[in-house]
Amino acid sequence: MQWAGLIVPPLSIVAQLSESISQGQMLTFLVASVCLFYIGRILEGYGTAE
Repeated sequence: MQWAGLIVPPLSIVAQLSESISQGQMLTFLVASVCLFYIGRILEGYGTAE
C-alpha cells in the first residue's frame, strides 16, 4: 500500500499537466495517496509488532 501511495502522486500530477484530469481530481488523488500510504504504514506496524 505504501508503494501505491508513492506512485499515485507523480502519475496524478502528470495527468493534470497533460490536462487529462482536472485540478480537483488531482487533489483528490493526492489526498487518497496520503491515506493509502498512512494505512500501509499502520499495517506495517502491526505486521512487525511482537
